[in-house]
Amino acid sequence: MADESQTPDAKTQMADQRTDMALDRTSWAGQRTLLAEERTLMAWIRTSLALISFGFTIYKFFQYLIEAERITSFRVSGPRNVGIGFLLVGTVALVFATIQYWRAVTELHKSPLRSRWALALVVAVLVSLIGLLALANVLLKVGPF
Repeated sequence: MADESQTPDAKTQMADQRTDMALDRTSWAGQRTLLAEERTLMAWIRTSLALISFGFTIYKFFQYLIEAERITSFRVSGPRNVGIGFLLVGTVALVFATIQYWRAVTELHKSPLRSRWALALVVAVLVSLIGLLALANVLLKVGPF
């Protein structure tokens, strides 16, 4: 509680200090929220990259075995479908996570936060493109893989 014997100027100065401290705390909370959004996106990138890599590896491994005529006793489309499934899940999940991140950051920037360069967003877009290229390679037999 404020001391009753303080002058009005002292009370005003104390109120100004408290307002400044509250604004600082709000700014830091916004920065923590922004960093939490980036950490979440990076977790999605790791998960999606693992799914995309695993799906592509399954597809290529069984494609090699079939071409080398080492296996012929099962349906040829089975491993291809599993690989495509992993590729789709990883790529679609990352696209949705990127959209979710973009919406959250856009909402955060409506508050008095400064805009900053988001490396996580660039990485997410690049990994999404890699996933789409891998899908194009598996489905259409085109691409750099």
